[in-house]
Amino acid sequence: MSILVINPGSTSTKLALFENGQSVAAQEIQHRKSELADFARVTDQFDFRVQATRDFLKTAGGDEIQLRAVAGRGGLLHPVKGGVYEVCDDMADDLRNARYGEHPCNLGGLMARAFGREYDVPAYVVDPVVTDEMMDKARLTGLPAIRRRSLFHALNQRGMARIVADKLGIAYENGNFIVCHMGGGISIGAHRQGKVVDVLNGLDGEGPFTPERTGSLPLIPVLHMVRDGEVSFDKMEQAVLRRGGLFAHLGTNDPREIVARIEEGDESAQLVFKAFAYAVARSVCSMVPALVHGDDGPDLAAVILTGGLARSEPLTAEIGRQISHLAPVYVEPGEIEMVSLALGAEKALEGEERVQSYVRDAVA
Repeated sequence: MSILVINPGSTSTKLALFENGQSVAAQEIQHRKSELADFARVTDQFDFRVQATRDFLKTAGGDEIQLRAVAGRGGLLHPVKGGVYEVCDDMADDLRNARYGEHPCNLGGLMARAFGREYDVPAYVVDPVVTDEMMDKARLTGLPAIRRRSLFHALNQRGMARIVADKLGIAYENGNFIVCHMGGGISIGAHRQGKVVDVLNGLDGEGPFTPERTGSLPLIPVLHMVRDGEVSFDKMEQAVLRRGGLFAHLGTNDPREIVARIEEGDESAQLVFKAFAYAVARSVCSMVPALVHGDDGPDLAAVILTGGLARSEPLTAEIGRQISHLAPVYVEPGEIEMVSLALGAEKALEGEERVQSYVRDAVA
């Protein structure tokens, strides 16, 4: 009896079967851009990715496979608390219609539901990217019309925090952690007693610059650039989200290439690399006040560096040198989204975690 895990990304579909918490079959299917170019909308890829999943199941065991549940990566929904949710009509409709935004992760819940119905088993999403446990005081900005949003790598952040908590011999729900997920985008979360009470949301332009994003910018010069016609709104948005950061400075988003250039004596690359590490370290430190509760100090158990960029030892060493005064720094490279999805479904099936209900928000 297996749990099928489905994690759709921009150019890949990650699939796995888990039994007793262990992966017994896994595949990461890479989709060529030419294959996806014919689909006008993300949801148009549904049948294409479902067929890829059927092919995986056939290879993994075919008719012999028996499922207990299906877990898909949570997509863009209205803000919800973290945890396990059954894919219901309201959720499926919001994902199908991209009510809160279009992203390949929206297919996770839809595909989970399709296979759940086919095998007559529950279909779940776990810790979706819209997980929102933010403190009210952290939402306000200097402009009442604009409020900060919780949008981050919730699944991987929480999964890595649980791993480090186990290493420390404490329950995740009893500790305070700062988790920094570093990939093409960077998100940083303040995890206090099992809740993520503040987040630096890279999709909204917060936090440090990244391999491809600008991160926080001085606002007035940006407004002047748009006002004076130096750059259009669309070009600025593209720079903020896809053509900023390391790429804008050095023409590459690969830290390995930057380190190689530094070793060859490229002083410009060295300065940008140090600025990048400094920006991440400074943003990590900014999360400390979120862990102060009542009259108690922050009592920070660990700072965790994770995501694909955590594989860069020069980068994690440079960041760690600047934040080690906060708490022990744990480097947990890569991601454990598939394991976290399977674990969430397992806990739901065993009754260890309550399955929550998604209710459509009346206002999109």
